[in-house]
This record gives sequence, structure tokens and C-alpha cells, in this order.
Amino acid sequence: MRLTLLAASNRQPAWVSAGFDSYAKRLRGGIRLDIREIPLASRPSPAAARRAAETEGTRMLAAIPDGAHVVALADSGTMWNTRELAARLRDWVVEGRPVVLLIGGPDGLSASCLARADEKWSLSRLTLPHGLVRIAVAEALYRAWSVLERHPYHRE
Repeated sequence: MRLTLLAASNRQPAWVSAGFDSYAKRLRGGIRLDIREIPLASRPSPAAARRAAETEGTRMLAAIPDGAHVVALADSGTMWNTRELAARLRDWVVEGRPVVLLIGGPDGLSASCLARADEKWSLSRLTLPHGLVRIAVAEALYRAWSVLERHPYHRE
């Protein structure tokens, strides 16, 4: 099964890529995690933020493969503990469709992206830097997979 993190972002520091790659490479056994970046739209003024988010949203929606299960990372989403995320991951595997996780830009996801989402996931009530979200999602998915595989990475 393929999981794709679709992120509205400009280039991230090397430590972000290294952190994401570290967890993505650990996933084995028929599951793969990739990242695809959607370039940020221009924000010449604070008033342009909404228009920029909509432009990014249009780009993101165009990048979602037909038939994909879409998960929006949004503060309005449901917070899952590791076991709940493992159950979701198991359901996604059984469903057999590609899964695309959306991370918005500085102004969040557009209304059209939120409307397209099959479900919404909130990592935290905190506002997190974009790079940390990438790493946190990759680690959370790896940990959930380790629960399903009975791998000793996840300990209770």
C-alpha cells in the first residue's frame, strides 16, 4: 500500500528531510511512505493569504490520484492515539486504495481540500512547524505499523 504525504511547502531544511526519511525507510512489508511537495503560492500581503491557500489547494487536489482515500491534517480533525491510528492504518490497507495525507501551507488547508477529505486527523491542539509535522506524521505511521506487525518499536 502506498501512503503519500502531500505537503504545501517550499524547501525544508536538511534535518526535516533526514527525519522524515528515517521513519519512511523503516516501513516494510507492503507499505510505503512517500512525500510530494506542492509549491507555496505567493503571499505579497497578509490579505493575499486566503487566495494563496486556495491556489495551493487547487494544486493539491490536482495531485491526488483518482480513487485515493484522503486524510486532511487539520486542527478540526480527530486526535488518534497510537492504537487508534494503527486501526485506521489497518482499515486503509484492507480498503486497498492509495492514501494521501494533506498538510497545508502557512495558512492551512483550503476549504476545498477539507471538503475533499474522507477524514480529518489532528496531531495536536498545538500549532506545529511544518517540518515537525512531516516528521511527526512519519513517526506516528511507523509506530502504528509496528503495532500491527507486533514489532518491538512500540512499547506500552
